[in-house]
Amino acid sequence: MVIGALKVQVRIEGARSLKDKRRVLKSVKAKISSMNISTAEVGDQDLWQLSTLGFATVSNDMGHANSTMDHLMNFLLRHPGMYVVDSHLEIVHL
Repeated sequence: MVIGALKVQVRIEGARSLKDKRRVLKSVKAKISSMNISTAEVGDQDLWQLSTLGFATVSNDMGHANSTMDHLMNFLLRHPGMYVVDSHLEIVHL
């Protein structure tokens, strides 16, 4: 079993309230729901313009898990209204 875990800190451009931030994050979560990736906001919940997101996928192949996380990262880098500040990817083989 292979687990891919990605932790990403993003800056939400133009967010002036937590409601603005949640709207952008909801859009991100809706678009990646078809990728078979679990998502959670794991930090910076009470900051308007920052969020730390955690993503995870499980596979039987290390290449597939890595490819899925790369695809996700490329999506996040292109998502409008959001800027990736920091990221950390870990692929674990159990």
